[in-house]
Amino acid sequence: MGKASRRKHGATADQSSRPARVEPAPFVARPFEGLPNETDWVAMREILPAATATVRFAEGKAPEGAADEVTVATVLPLAWPGLHRADGSVFIGTQSGSASGDASRDLAVSLLAAASAEQGTPVAAVPQATAETPRLQDLLDTTADFDVTVHEGFDFWISDVEDREGLEEALQRANDAASPTARLTGVEAAYWTSVGSKEHLRWVMPEPEDELLTALARLHVTRADVLVPGARFVGMFRALGLLAPVWDLPVGTGAEALEGPAAAFRAALDEALAAGPDLTPEERSARAGLANRQVTIR
Repeated sequence: MGKASRRKHGATADQSSRPARVEPAPFVARPFEGLPNETDWVAMREILPAATATVRFAEGKAPEGAADEVTVATVLPLAWPGLHRADGSVFIGTQSGSASGDASRDLAVSLLAAASAEQGTPVAAVPQATAETPRLQDLLDTTADFDVTVHEGFDFWISDVEDREGLEEALQRANDAASPTARLTGVEAAYWTSVGSKEHLRWVMPEPEDELLTALARLHVTRADVLVPGARFVGMFRALGLLAPVWDLPVGTGAEALEGPAAAFRAALDEALAAGPDLTPEERSARAGLANRQVTIR
C-alpha cells in the first residue's frame, strides 16, 4: 500500500472513531411562540419575582414514572433549575438553568431533568441545550391555558414541605428581594409592581414590533397613553422577541386603579393597530422617539 493510500486509510479510521459533533441549539427570536399565553411565559422568564403556573406533559411525553402535571415557577430555592419533591410533584424554575439560543429548549432540559430525577431530589445543574433537545412545544399539552399566579413571596417553596432544613434562610433572602407585584385581571400579561420610591406597569404584548410601535405612536400623540393622572409612558423593553411597554406611576396608584384604564387603553390600541401603517408627520416623529427608548433584556 502506498503512502497516500495509508494516509487516506488512517484518516478514515480516525474519523470513524470520533464522536459525532453536537450541534448547538439554534437561536430562536421568539422561543415561546406557539405556546398558550406566550406573553405570560415571557413575563415569567424576564420580569416577575415570585409566580407560578401549571403545565401538563402532552400524552406520552412524560418520562416514565413522572407525574403529568408540572409547576412552572419563576425561581426555586438556591436557584435550582428543577426539583422533584418527595411527594412526586415536579417544579422547574424559568430564571435558572442553561442559556442557549433558545429559551424553550433551555426550559425543556430542566423539565426533563426534574421529571426524571429521583423523588426528593433537587436538580442543581442541567446540561446545555443542543439542536437535538426537544422544545417545550414538543413536550407540553398546548391546548391548556397557561394561568399565572403571582405570589407575595416565595412561601410556596415550603408550603407543603415537612423537611425545611436549609430552606428558611434562602426563603427569607428571596422574600426580602421580591418587589410587590400584581397581575391585572382585565387584560393579558400586564403587571403592576412597586419598587419603593416608584410604581410601574410593565405590559408584555404579542403584536409584531413594527405594528405595535406604529399604534403606540398614534396614542402617544393624542396622550391616550396616559393611563391615570400623573402616569407617564416611559418606553419599552424587548424580551424574547416581544415588546413590553412600561409606565411610571404615581406612588400609591396600586394595581386595582389600573384595571379600567388598562382595558380602555387596550381597546384604543386595537383601534390604532387596525388603522394601518400610514402616519402623520407628528406621529412619525413620535414613533422615532419611541423606537429610541428601548432596552433589550437578554
